[in-house]
Amino acid sequence: MADRVRSLDAMRIVAVVFVVLIHTDPLQGVGAAGNAVNFGIKTTARFAVPFFFVTSGYFFAVKTTDRDPRAYLTRRAVTIGSLYAFGLALAAPAFLGGRVASDAADGRSLGSAVAARAAEFLDPVELLYYGTSVSEVLWFLPALLVALALVAGFAAVGAPRAALPAAVPFHVVGLLGTSYAPLVGVPFEVRDGLFFGFFYVSLGYAIARRGWRPAPERSGTLLALVGGFAALQFAEFALLGYLLRGAAFGSYVFAPSYGVATAGLTLSVFLFLLSRPSLGADTPLPSWGAYAVGIYVTHPVVLAAVRGVRDALAASGHETGAAVFWHLGATPSVLLGALGLYLLAHRLRIVEIGGTHFPGAPLLRSR
Repeated sequence: MADRVRSLDAMRIVAVVFVVLIHTDPLQGVGAAGNAVNFGIKTTARFAVPFFFVTSGYFFAVKTTDRDPRAYLTRRAVTIGSLYAFGLALAAPAFLGGRVASDAADGRSLGSAVAARAAEFLDPVELLYYGTSVSEVLWFLPALLVALALVAGFAAVGAPRAALPAAVPFHVVGLLGTSYAPLVGVPFEVRDGLFFGFFYVSLGYAIARRGWRPAPERSGTLLALVGGFAALQFAEFALLGYLLRGAAFGSYVFAPSYGVATAGLTLSVFLFLLSRPSLGADTPLPSWGAYAVGIYVTHPVVLAAVRGVRDALAASGHETGAAVFWHLGATPSVLLGALGLYLLAHRLRIVEIGGTHFPGAPLLRSR
């Protein structure tokens, strides 16, 4: 069970590309056809973040099969917490400056703008639990830590198999509060560790605990399931985003969150990769997977900079150039910029790729 699964390593970098595509919307506004294609990209890409949760749960089970899950959880908490601290330290100056500048442009005094925005950034619930006070993208890290803690709790009391059944009703509530909010909705935030991360982490944990490793002969069937669930998710989001709203398909870009079909899509992708553990081993993708988490954490500030370039071009009268730059260049610019920033931080010993991401810790090592 502990063998390296190269296909999962390779999918990490693919998944983070999908995350960036969700945020850049490369074809949004390029007519109805462009909007429709962009909707398809966003719909297909929605398995990416759940994949990271499932993978974390899977390897949490692998690593704790013969050891105390609480001890391993402590080490994971240090890694995740330090990575979150790095992401906050990177994003806070840029995002705080941007919001303060916007407030000042609206006539608010600089001092009051700084104080108000700093208070927002330091809101303890948003900062430490939801992870959205500085950048909404960073929500994944606190959610992952909370979800791992919940699963570890079930394991610690001798009920590891109960984690997934316990997580299902919470996730149902989470779905009602996201994509299905216009139909039902819930009066609180649900994109967090309890209502979202818990389900997918416990799913990965259950796969490993039960020893689900499909045979290679089943990979064709699993790949067909991937296609089927992708089509089902497309239909689900098209129904929610257009048909139930009485809007023409492609008239705008509907930004879906996560739906009922997302679980099936994520599970089928993960099981397919387990059935083909050496998939991608002869390509650079598995080694590039080591950079996926860094790209994820650094890309919000790079995305903000790329948007600034687009806006500056448009403001200077180059609207066509701004549009071309965004539609063709935004995604690769964000990916390469985020990777470059992550590698620079590693070169400066601010972070350690594959190790701690706590700012300053690598500086303590001898050169």
